Amino acid sequence: MMTFDRLAARVRALPPLVADLLVVAVVGLFTASDAAVNDPGYRQDDALTWALLAVSLVALAFRRRRPVTVLCVTGAACAGWALHGHIGELLNLPVIVALYTVAVLGDRRRTLWTGLAAATVSGVVALIVGRDVVNPQGLPVLEMVWPLVPLLLGEAVRTRRELLAEYAARAARAEEEREREADRRVRQERVRVAREIHDILAHTVSAMTVQAGVALDALDTAPEVSRRAMTQVRASGKEAVRELRATLSVLRATESTAPAPRLDQLAELVAGVEAGGVRVVLRRAPAGAAYPAVVGTTAYRIVQEALTNVVKHSGAGRVAVSLTGGDTHLDIEIVDDGPPRSEPAAGKGFGLIGMRERVLAVGGTLAYGPVPGGGFRVHAELPTEGAAP
Repeated sequence: MMTFDRLAARVRALPPLVADLLVVAVVGLFTASDAAVNDPGYRQDDALTWALLAVSLVALAFRRRRPVTVLCVTGAACAGWALHGHIGELLNLPVIVALYTVAVLGDRRRTLWTGLAAATVSGVVALIVGRDVVNPQGLPVLEMVWPLVPLLLGEAVRTRRELLAEYAARAARAEEEREREADRRVRQERVRVAREIHDILAHTVSAMTVQAGVALDALDTAPEVSRRAMTQVRASGKEAVRELRATLSVLRATESTAPAPRLDQLAELVAGVEAGGVRVVLRRAPAGAAYPAVVGTTAYRIVQEALTNVVKHSGAGRVAVSLTGGDTHLDIEIVDDGPPRSEPAAGKGFGLIGMRERVLAVGGTLAYGPVPGGGFRVHAELPTEGAAP
């Protein structure tokens, strides 16, 4: 079922001109249906009514560029309908859209002043028109309230967008800070490792060279001295190897101590994604099937990267994850229901590149791309026979 957020996302994905024309068409359809109604004994469906409607619709096409001007034009047309005696339930749609646009594209101060002016004008028009027998105008107090509704809606939408933008900016800054800190630590570790290796090579290996020279000179004249020197060379070599091994093991410390992820941890991964507002349907067949460790780790990383892309780029509300195991292979499919989007350009998207490298490393195949009608699909096939345990 199409949700409001998904519909709004698809509308926002349209080019601005196309979206504006679509809004004009929808507003024109409903407003024209009301403008065409005639009450007995009244000529409401006349040239003035349709002229005001045409002016309002033309003005709405420019609502993004001149929101205040469009509001004035549509407001004057709406007041003209009321003063002309054509008071309908849908004739205020153009001015409602204009009020919403003023609020959503402006700031709080402009919204307050617009609300004050719109409420005042609406109340004055209600007092002038009064309570006509055929089309009674509402009470002035009530007529002063309705312009505030689209303004409040626009203010709420704009505030939500600003909060989301601020959250995204904070996340980007935090990610940049983490990357800078990681780079700083890597540089520090490189300097430390280089210093350690320099000490080993500059001191221990140099001493070994000197001792080997002594042993070579004393080989014929003093065999005992030569033997002691070679013994020291062997001891120094063992010490150098031990120190090099201890130094270089630091570079693999994270990889060697952290346990590899397993398919049994997919439930935790899914729970984290669903906490962000995306519904995930996970299916494993057969449930709890055991695979070689390298296959399980690769499958987990593929699902993890695909779900990360869904959360970051797709705007989807639901995603289906399927892992189907056979005697010789494991099929993985991740499909989301986001709006249509193009396939990533060549060289773009390091997540997809890393995913492909993982699949190729175990001898599998990977395919990904947009789904007709909306959404994105990732499919991988991993061989389970002959995989390293």
